[in-house]
Formats: sequence, structure tokens, C-alpha cells
Amino acid sequence: MLQRAISLVIGYVFGLFQTSYFYGKANGIDIRNYGSGNAGTTNALRVLGKKAGAIVLIGDLLKSILAVVIVKLLFGENYPEMKYLLCLYAGAGAILGHNFPFYMGFKGGKGIAATGGMILAFHPYFIPMGLLLFFGTFFITHYVSLGSLLVYVGFIIEMIICGQLGVFPDATQAILIEMYVIAFALAAMAFWRHRENIKRLLHGEERKTYITKKNKLEAGHSEEK
Repeated sequence: MLQRAISLVIGYVFGLFQTSYFYGKANGIDIRNYGSGNAGTTNALRVLGKKAGAIVLIGDLLKSILAVVIVKLLFGENYPEMKYLLCLYAGAGAILGHNFPFYMGFKGGKGIAATGGMILAFHPYFIPMGLLLFFGTFFITHYVSLGSLLVYVGFIIEMIICGQLGVFPDATQAILIEMYVIAFALAAMAFWRHRENIKRLLHGEERKTYITKKNKLEAGHSEEK
């Protein structure tokens, strides 16, 4: 249990670096008082522009990547059967730190960019599916929330398939089940954090996000037709 707790704490500490909050403060605002009120990449993009969105995205990806890499280096050699499990705990900690930072009254983001960082550092098998689901969905629908939630659905499915096919060497069935439970728990939290987005999606009221003005204009003409 000690290794699990340490991995979770390491992740949480890294997750506390609220990129959008700090970037907003550097520009004289509290990002939580603007736009959706969410301290995350999408809100930073909408409120502060493309540069801010890119910086926040990179920062939120990196904090999860670093947490997972550090835990992998710290425990991977001595606990090979638990390596991927502990990486999941580190990633989960980073997402929790991002979503619920104690120094911000536990009001952070929704954890999607932090989740992306965890997936990038977790196992290379998971990267193509994650990228395809998010960017494929986003460029077709322009709904960040939908792409984010589909990433979690794909992550759970791929986790179970890879686990049962032996992609995680030395992991016992008990450890694999624990990994599946963590994946389900993270997905459940993501869906809960996006509950208002889901309602808007179901009613066709979800706000779309566009990277360029040209992209937005083209979508507008398409909708008019």
C-alpha cells in the first residue's frame, strides 16, 4: 500500500501546478471568474486566446507526464509487477491535484489535459487511440467535451483488452483488476465533472470550440446550408 500512496501523493503534488490559473494571474485575471469558470485548457483558449491555450495545454500535459515518469523510475525496477499500476496511481493523483487543488478551495479544472499527459506517459499502445478519439471527434464536431469523454471510453476498453492480452508483463490478475477499477473511477469522475456539458450535448446547446476564425466561418456557412 505504501507504494500506491507515495505514487498518488507524487501525482497530486504535480497536479497542483494550475497552469491556467497562474497564466491568468500573470495577465491580471482569475481564470475562474471568466468564461465557463473552469481552470483548464479550453477556458484559457476561449478567454485568453490561442497562445494561452497552447501554454496551458503543454503545462497540464507535462505535469502528468512528469509524475508518471518519476514513479516509473522510482518503483519500476523493484516492483515490475506493479509498474503500470503505480503509474496509474501517479496519473490519478495528478488529475486529482488538477481538479481539486487545496489552495484554490478545491476548485480546479476537469482533468482532461492532465489525463492526456497520463495516457502519453503510461504506455505507447494507448497514444494512437487517444489522439484519434479526441482530435477525430473534435475536428468533426468541434465539441471538446465529447472528444474528452470518448477518450475515457476508449481508455477503459483498451485497458481491459491490453490487460487480458498480456501487454502489462508480470502483472497478476488482481493487479489488472485494480487497474481496471482505477480507469473506471477516473472515467466516472470525468463524466461527473462534465455532467453539465453532457446535458447541453443532449439538448444541442453545447458550445463549439474553433481553432481559427476561418474554421469558425466555414462551420457557420455549413450550418446555414
